[in-house]
Amino acid sequence: MARRIKATDLQRLLTDAGHEFSEFEGGDWDPGFRVAQAGPRQANVFYDGPGEADHLKVISAELRAAGFHVHARQPDNGRPRLEVTRP
Repeated sequence: MARRIKATDLQRLLTDAGHEFSEFEGGDWDPGFRVAQAGPRQANVFYDGPGEADHLKVISAELRAAGFHVHARQPDNGRPRLEVTRP
């Protein structure tokens, strides 16, 4: 069973790695990544802005190198995201 994970820990790790965090300003999201808690054992990572697929690939590789399990998903009519768990 996967261990607990906190979205804030992922946000800190990605920010420390040099990725820009996306903030909601002026009615829209700035380019960058966002992390949302999806439950006690999963967090989702999104990328806002151009090059979404490429940025998610880079982020996925970095999270895997840090020891996380990462699954790229795109729900029906939904945004692409990375579902991140901790083994």
